[in-house]
Amino acid sequence: MTMEPEQSQTNPIAPEPGPSVSSQKANGSSANDSVEAAMLSILERQHKAHIADGPPRVERRKDWLDRAIGLLVDHADEFVDAMCSDFGHRSKDQSMFTDIAGSIAALKHAKKHLASWVKDERRSVQFPLGLLGSRAYIRYQPLGTIGVISPWNFPVNLTFTPLAGIFAAGNRTMIKPSEYTPATSEAMARLIREVYDEDEVAVVTGGPEVGAAFSRLPFDHMLFTGATSVAKHVMRAASENLVPVTLELGGKSPVIVSETADVDVAGTRIMAGKLLNAGQICLAPDYTFVPEGKADAFVSAAQTATRKLYPTLKDNPDYTSVVNQRHYDRIMGYLEDARSKGAEVIEINPANEDLSQQEHHKIAPHLIVNPTDDMTIMQDEIFGPIMPVKTYSRVDEAIDYINDHPRPLGLYYFGDASSVEHDKVLSHTTSGGVTVNDVIMHVGQEDLPFGGVGPSGMGAYHGRDGFKTFSHAKAIYRQTSRELMDMIRPPYTEKFKDFVGKQVAR
Repeated sequence: MTMEPEQSQTNPIAPEPGPSVSSQKANGSSANDSVEAAMLSILERQHKAHIADGPPRVERRKDWLDRAIGLLVDHADEFVDAMCSDFGHRSKDQSMFTDIAGSIAALKHAKKHLASWVKDERRSVQFPLGLLGSRAYIRYQPLGTIGVISPWNFPVNLTFTPLAGIFAAGNRTMIKPSEYTPATSEAMARLIREVYDEDEVAVVTGGPEVGAAFSRLPFDHMLFTGATSVAKHVMRAASENLVPVTLELGGKSPVIVSETADVDVAGTRIMAGKLLNAGQICLAPDYTFVPEGKADAFVSAAQTATRKLYPTLKDNPDYTSVVNQRHYDRIMGYLEDARSKGAEVIEINPANEDLSQQEHHKIAPHLIVNPTDDMTIMQDEIFGPIMPVKTYSRVDEAIDYINDHPRPLGLYYFGDASSVEHDKVLSHTTSGGVTVNDVIMHVGQEDLPFGGVGPSGMGAYHGRDGFKTFSHAKAIYRQTSRELMDMIRPPYTEKFKDFVGKQVAR
């Protein structure tokens, strides 16, 4: 659920820095140095506390998880109001579902399974050492301090959901939330400060300079959720200290509607996913392939579904606005570019409202039928309520098109899940994850890893996979007490040579 392309920590509109850097008011490089020094001081305190305390017991990890759950439960309405304010208007019911309930579900899942995750994982040893008492196992060890850079589109979810794996693994964390959602970032900084000691969790807020300095800190691991273009800078900065990174990015996630699909069901589910958060989701379906003979039926189904989901737009509390003027202009530019290049652009405005006069930045849903690749709508991740619809005569055309473009974060297939075609689409395309006969839903399954591939990301988290991402898998071998091992030490005997000879035989 990342930011759209070019969205980054470079927005000049930023909240006042949080508690860790709030005293740094001067201008110029000296102020930047002071900010970085303040953050480094927090990191050093967390590191020292981690070393002094040792790996936290399961009970302490559960306490960290419980405090996060309690914070979200007790301040749910405050967070929802803050997100609504930051977006101009954001559906409060959506925020309660995606950001509050979604985060709590991840935290509770980690708490439920934590005791089994932390157990040593037994591995086999070479024969006959196991028979003689040797043992091999993996012990999952906390890394230390994890840096988290979270985005604006799901500011609470993409801050608190990673905490499930971070806390379960026994780590401390420093968080840099987005300056695009200042009210939400301020609320998180203030409330987390009330619930956690700074040597457990610290939040630093601020603009691009703070984000850049944060990326340079010598964390034990860093999670960045955002745009591919910004991830390159984050990864470059992290490399200076050899900090391993998990990158949750985005891309143009395609949909393939099969001949075997129910077009009405597909239209409803695709548009519901597309218009959630006004399309400002990294996993939003970015364009849809439909069979040539079903194009008109799909367009009709998409229009019908949208009218049912959102009978009005302007004052509809369920319909979210685009986050700010910059992104509003960007999305409107896609529409203008498509029209100028001859595309069929269909606006879906059920109540025929005048959206040119509005308090916020709501954009009506649009379909763009058979766009060409020279249109910017087919080049950039859309991150808005626009759905390009492309047609194909053979499914191989859709597969080839997807494979000719950067690997996406998600891929969606509608059709017979038992068919040869279904298996071919899944096996002949590469994406971070897949949802069949719906969109986006795989991200909500806590027992599945969530992550991208190539330009859409690096590494994964959620559930046990998150626990492993934020842990060091320490390999441990315990030697047998039997003196049989003397055989492999000099002086080498005929018995040794016979043993080695058997190892190198076919």
